[in-house]
Amino acid sequence: MKAILCTLIAVIVFSFAGSERANAFQKDPADTISSSDVQFTTITTAADSIAAAKKKQQQEKVKPAAKSYNAPANEKPKTLWQVFIAGFLGGFLALLMPCIYPLLPLTVSFFTKKSGNRARGILQSAIYGLSIIVIYVALGLIITLLFGSDALNALATNGIFNIFFFLLLVVFGISFLGAFELTLPSSLANKLDQNSDKGGIIGIFFMAATLVVVSFSCTGPIIGSLLVDAASKGDRLGPAVGMFGFSLALALPFTLFALFPSMLKSLPKSGGWLNSIKVVLGFLELAFAMKFLSNVDLAYHWNWFDREVFLSLWIAIGLLMGLYLIGKLKFSHDSDLSYLSVPRTFVAIIVFSFVVYMIPGLWGAPLKVISGFLPPPATQDFDLSRINTSSSAPVQNVSIKEKKYEDMFSRGKHAGLNEWYDYEQALQVSKELKKPVLIDFTGWNCPNCRKMENSVWSDAEVRKRMQNDFVLLELYVDEKSELPAADQYTSSFSGKHITSIGAKNSDYEASKFETNSQPFYVITDSQGNVLIPPQGANYSVDNYIKFLDSGIAAYKTAH
Repeated sequence: MKAILCTLIAVIVFSFAGSERANAFQKDPADTISSSDVQFTTITTAADSIAAAKKKQQQEKVKPAAKSYNAPANEKPKTLWQVFIAGFLGGFLALLMPCIYPLLPLTVSFFTKKSGNRARGILQSAIYGLSIIVIYVALGLIITLLFGSDALNALATNGIFNIFFFLLLVVFGISFLGAFELTLPSSLANKLDQNSDKGGIIGIFFMAATLVVVSFSCTGPIIGSLLVDAASKGDRLGPAVGMFGFSLALALPFTLFALFPSMLKSLPKSGGWLNSIKVVLGFLELAFAMKFLSNVDLAYHWNWFDREVFLSLWIAIGLLMGLYLIGKLKFSHDSDLSYLSVPRTFVAIIVFSFVVYMIPGLWGAPLKVISGFLPPPATQDFDLSRINTSSSAPVQNVSIKEKKYEDMFSRGKHAGLNEWYDYEQALQVSKELKKPVLIDFTGWNCPNCRKMENSVWSDAEVRKRMQNDFVLLELYVDEKSELPAADQYTSSFSGKHITSIGAKNSDYEASKFETNSQPFYVITDSQGNVLIPPQGANYSVDNYIKFLDSGIAAYKTAH
């Protein structure tokens, strides 16, 4: 999904730029606001950072009577790369904003003329670019120092922060659409500009700082969204790495054009196309804000932001974006669109096609491309796929007549599967049915979990095995409901007082398997012994079938 959105943004940018070169608009629009990609991939909860918590681990309080198994730690370098790429794309978009793009040739020309010779101009431009990187990376480090890694870990599922992020992105989106501008105090910009007149490296640094402050009305929303995304990843270095990617994309052009000044002639002229990019990003900002609101609705069981409500809002936003692209919708800062260029037409086709793709989802279509962003299918009030009687879950004749927590997790149920939500109950069912347990560490706010469920679990062969050969245990690591007082405890792994169902499940995953990523799949026997190496998200159906078959074979061999 993220790759598709990045491709769409790139197509929009280049189509607007190409359109401008064919028909330049006459007025420069006023500045507004933007946003970067928002994605939740790894859900972390009450369990502390694994590296820190391992120092405190002595003896597990939660005893599932299972053999110890050390699973591979979560692949944080991959997550940091994702944050870096998101930051780099954000910096590229910021470069195309009306308050930065026109400064590119002016700044490069300033250095090449002021320096007196080309070599010195290149050196000064490089220092200027490096100063931009230092300023933004310092901002990312400050965010980490202020909040700490523990606080960053809690952001992904904390209700207050998710509501805050939702409102923040809505404000950013409205600003991008031209309602107002977010600016820092002009006195700060004036003070920095005065210091930029000093000679040497200090003067160049303050010149870079002036650019950062003056361009805040354009970069602020992108930076804010990027920090939201980095913080939700729960990685200590996330904000700094994101800011490094952002500043690198912003700083590189100044150095490259200083090396090759003739390339400046190939740049499209400033014009209305810059504001068009901002408006499109404003629509995307509003769309991504819905995800944060959905997170809170699911985790706190508000039960009103269902799948069809989410889709209806995205369809409406997509229609408005398409109408804007074809010139049927215009905002106050837009220039007149004298004609519809061919590139802009193709972008409009992509947007309208995406809207048409989403419409069947209102009646239960799986929409696998965007399934990671949508609320679970069980939240859908009207689902045509449920009419198929073959999708009903098999009956399990066991002594346990009432599933623990079943009502609590009804919005996460999967058609055709018989889920359990309590570890001890699942082991008991496994003993009675003589089937292995498939543990699914999942979360309400886990996009990768939704993608696995809609892309892999929906396969007929996978579904048949999960229905007939396993006891499915779903452990939500971000469930906020409190445990009974008698079941609350202090974790010997993290040292935290465990008070909620999600915290208990997360503590079990982190202490036993040394990972806190979701989804995470474990196959055990009725004593809790791990039968085969667990695995995380892998969207290959064949791989998942082999994983399940290996678990079945290992269980039969052991029993």
